[in-house]
Amino acid sequence: MNIFFVIRTYSIDTLDEIKEQLNNFNIHFLIFSIIILYKLIIKVTIKRCVMPLETLIKKIQNIMRMDAGIDGDAQRLNQIVWILFLKIFDLQEKTWKRKNNYYKSPLQKRFRWSSWARNDSMYPGDELISFVNIQLFPEFKRLRNSVDTNEQGRFIGVFFEDTHNYMKSGKLLKEIVNLVDEEIDFHSEKDKQLFGRIYETLLSSLQAAGNSGEFYTPRPVTRFMVDILRLKPGEIVLDPACGTGGFLTDCIDYINENYNVKNEVLANMIRGIEKKQLPHMLTVTNLMLHGIELPNNIKHKNSLDLKITEIDEKDKVNCILSNPPFGGAEEDSIIDNFPEEFQTKETADLFLLLILNLMEKK
Repeated sequence: MNIFFVIRTYSIDTLDEIKEQLNNFNIHFLIFSIIILYKLIIKVTIKRCVMPLETLIKKIQNIMRMDAGIDGDAQRLNQIVWILFLKIFDLQEKTWKRKNNYYKSPLQKRFRWSSWARNDSMYPGDELISFVNIQLFPEFKRLRNSVDTNEQGRFIGVFFEDTHNYMKSGKLLKEIVNLVDEEIDFHSEKDKQLFGRIYETLLSSLQAAGNSGEFYTPRPVTRFMVDILRLKPGEIVLDPACGTGGFLTDCIDYINENYNVKNEVLANMIRGIEKKQLPHMLTVTNLMLHGIELPNNIKHKNSLDLKITEIDEKDKVNCILSNPPFGGAEEDSIIDNFPEEFQTKETADLFLLLILNLMEKK
């Protein structure tokens, strides 16, 4: 049994009132059984992957299997994502430059994808591994807390905060970089739409629902819930356990299909928080492919770190759409953030209380 929350603004003034509503089951949210929904909606699920793109991803994975440094699908996926991200960011920088002649890249020229990834003679063989491990990654990580960079630089720093290069063979890494650079067209709308699905297909092989409190929600379910939400332009929607960003990207699609809003307005509407690095990387990359140029509103942290008593108006949002972790557990310091009468190690219960307190009052 899985629990989803689709919550709109309502008024709750005290913890006693919350407790009373919990006891009376009078909370304004919809609880769905994923088993029932999946049976209802699976009929409309269509595998839309284009073979060349699927084949390319499989080819990249097979190359990584030959590398002595990568152990398992999780590390392979992590490796694929940071490589894809750097190409996407390089393309995005060109867009920023076209829009603003005064735009200045936070990266030195030698650290840009268009410099090192497209120059076969710059770092031949294992020299590429040395460059990535000793120069490229340390520079990216430094940007997170740098005072002499811009918001794009800090964005890169957050993305690479816990990211690693697992590969040991410079030859194999260069082979993958060349494939990504030459074979993937991020200007293609079809490729953009497919990447979110491919990410989730890869992730589904890593997770066992219920074992670790993680579940990557099937796309027909996320779209169904977004349609129920009926998000409007200007409303802020939050997913405090955003995983790969499925709910958020469907919100973007819904707004684009039903309204004509500026990109800046849409970017400000979308908020997400993700505790783990790999899903956070996937959400950020997914949102960039959905037209959010700089997804700074996707935070890499634990939502439950926020003390209930310290939530103020600036933290609150209009809508919350989430499939929070169930069956998981948190350390005692996290549980202490909640009032004593609500303290539990069950993550779904903690997220429910957090969600109720993050809703804007009307």
